[in-house]
Amino acid sequence: MSAPTKPRTERMHAAERRESILQAAMAEFAVKGYHGTATEAIAERAAVSQPYLFRFFPTKKELFIAAVEHGFDRVEAAFRLAAESRPDDVPGAMGDAYESLLQRREDLLLQMHAYAACADPEIQAVVRRRYAQLYRLVADLTGMSEPELAQFFANGMLMNVASAMDLPAIVDTEPWARGLVGRYCK
Repeated sequence: MSAPTKPRTERMHAAERRESILQAAMAEFAVKGYHGTATEAIAERAAVSQPYLFRFFPTKKELFIAAVEHGFDRVEAAFRLAAESRPDDVPGAMGDAYESLLQRREDLLLQMHAYAACADPEIQAVVRRRYAQLYRLVADLTGMSEPELAQFFANGMLMNVASAMDLPAIVDTEPWARGLVGRYCK
């Protein structure tokens, strides 16, 4: 009688494994921030060893920066898609797209942690560069004036703060939350 064999599992390609690690890092950093997140927790979530994680991202800072960059990429992609889908109302479409990010709370929490980590000059440089890039993208796609852009980004920051406090969960029971962000929670 032969020994039972383990079912074969497909091996992930390096790019898939890197993406898996990055997704795990985004989730962990979103909850605990740059300083509070242990690379051990990221490795465990990604189902890899910590030394293997460091083969893809040699330092925790590099992994955090990659997660932040990926987060900005998601917002930019959402804005581009929104602009294409409603060319007659690009600002409204982008606002709606950002509102939909409230459903992905971790993305917005990661942004908040990126801003909080700006005491580190390298992280600050990346966050400033990407925020400026996002600002220019919105300006180019919408044609909004500087005051309109400032209001657009202020509303976005309000959504980030609302997401951090999980206000969508209480808009039905807390009048102050409903008054502040109820229009964003459909």
